Amino acid sequence: MTKRINAKYKIDRRLGENIWGRPKSPINKREYGPGEHGQRRRQKLSDFGIQLRAKQKLKGYYGNITEKQFKAIYHEAARLKGDTGERLVGLLESRLDALVYRAKFVPTVFAARQFVSHGHVKVNGKKVDIPSYRCKEGDVIEVRDRAKDIGIVLEAAQSSERDVPDYLDVDHNKMTAKYVRTPALTDVPYPVMMEPNLVIEYYSR
Repeated sequence: MTKRINAKYKIDRRLGENIWGRPKSPINKREYGPGEHGQRRRQKLSDFGIQLRAKQKLKGYYGNITEKQFKAIYHEAARLKGDTGERLVGLLESRLDALVYRAKFVPTVFAARQFVSHGHVKVNGKKVDIPSYRCKEGDVIEVRDRAKDIGIVLEAAQSSERDVPDYLDVDHNKMTAKYVRTPALTDVPYPVMMEPNLVIEYYSR
């Protein structure tokens, strides 16, 4: 299991954006980077710097994805027909941990990875404990009975901070979610602007 080295709030501070839209993010109060030089005026980024920042933001958003995993997803997206940026987002959103988060079964993407790893989720009736498991359209994701009363599950389901996107059909009474369709970029409820086209440019250098 991959270990997150940087605390999630440090990602917000480093990028200068509240990438998960959390009310408690420190960037809401301190709109500057971490460290003793954080309040200095940010230097203008080069084209490479802009592309790198877009990649860090999209990769960071999905929690514990390593550079090796993320690059592999890019290469897979590049092999598919259609717009590579759209395919990249579709592949990221089809990960089991991403869908568990989107369904509001847990409060954060980091909790989603741990929740799946601990064996609390079933896909089409079978336990799956691999966060990167690729779900297909029509798959039914379900919280196992033993986990339905866990505090973070109940809290997340009742939270009004975010809505369930329409590419998922969720029943919070049964704690099930059907993956209806692969989303386009405009369907995904990112709290900040994501620019997968710049990520493609970064890897295409």
